[in-house]
Amino acid sequence: MLSIHHCNFSDPDAVSALSNQTQAVVEVAAVGRKENRSITTRTNPAAAGLSLTLGVLSNIVALFILAKAYNRLRRRSKATFLLFASSLVATDLAGHIIPGAVVLRLYSNGVSQNQPSHADATCQFLGGSMVFFGLCPLFLGCAMATERCLGVTQPLLHARLISSTRTKIALVLIWLAALAVALLPVIRLGEYTYQYPWTWCFIRVLGGTADTDVAFMLLFSALGLASLALSLVCNTVSGITLVLARLRKRKCHLRTAKSHDIEMVVQLLGIMISSCICWIPLLIFGLMSIINCHNRSAEDDERYRTLMVMGVRLASYNQILDPWVYILLRRAVLRKIYQLTTGRTNMRVSTLRRWEIGSLQSSEKNTVKRI
Repeated sequence: MLSIHHCNFSDPDAVSALSNQTQAVVEVAAVGRKENRSITTRTNPAAAGLSLTLGVLSNIVALFILAKAYNRLRRRSKATFLLFASSLVATDLAGHIIPGAVVLRLYSNGVSQNQPSHADATCQFLGGSMVFFGLCPLFLGCAMATERCLGVTQPLLHARLISSTRTKIALVLIWLAALAVALLPVIRLGEYTYQYPWTWCFIRVLGGTADTDVAFMLLFSALGLASLALSLVCNTVSGITLVLARLRKRKCHLRTAKSHDIEMVVQLLGIMISSCICWIPLLIFGLMSIINCHNRSAEDDERYRTLMVMGVRLASYNQILDPWVYILLRRAVLRKIYQLTTGRTNMRVSTLRRWEIGSLQSSEKNTVKRI
């Protein structure tokens, strides 16, 4: 029940106290109105729908290009790279559709202004999907960089070790490893919770973080950063090896064989740059959020909450940028750009002779013509 207090308004102290209470109420109301406007602004479903549509279309186009190239080059050394790349784009496509559909469903149900009291089945599924589809591209990019580094530096060993069957086994193991990490909350190692503005779920890093949540976030960030670091090392070694091979002025047929490697390494560099820009902020913000997690103020929690939202939005752009690496960084596209910028049409006398003139099947056509 409410107790009624009688105030003596002739007392200056009472008047001052009442004034302070009134001012506090006004400030709280203003903050509430500001927060409501902030939630409305940050949770516009049109932006999420546009991002989902653009990502789906981009990945479908890239998947079509890669599948067509893989069918033509099934028996060549590039087939392994194309199989990895096609799997990466397919994973990005699924990672855009599945979590995106759940997020749009949460939008359609209305955005709550308060954090939900518990993580339901939808939150558990969405959190697991974000961890799984977050680690898979990083693992696949690392595997592609390692495979290309072996192919460039040790071609004979690569030909002996790498096969289509082993590549498919490696893909299955990568997906299983990411799935195992995503399912850790099932065995009580970490927990998925709704994240501000309560339209997505991820590892609990704020609000009563337990030691298992800290370990889960450390594992996720460490795996992601390690994958990016290994990709950087392998791509650097591959690039230096190819540059040195060009400088030694090898024979023409050896240069032609290296043109595939150059194209693949350029695409890998594009993937690595895209992944670093999009994923490093979220991985770093996740590590920052668990530092001194038991001795944080409310202002610190608010700052980390904002950083996490920015990080996950930036990470979602990686699934849009990856397919454009394959769409744009192809020899056919680069050849057209070269023609437009230099005005040359006779490609046989240009420096792009090294890039194996023609489309991916041009070498086979040239062989038939010579015969």
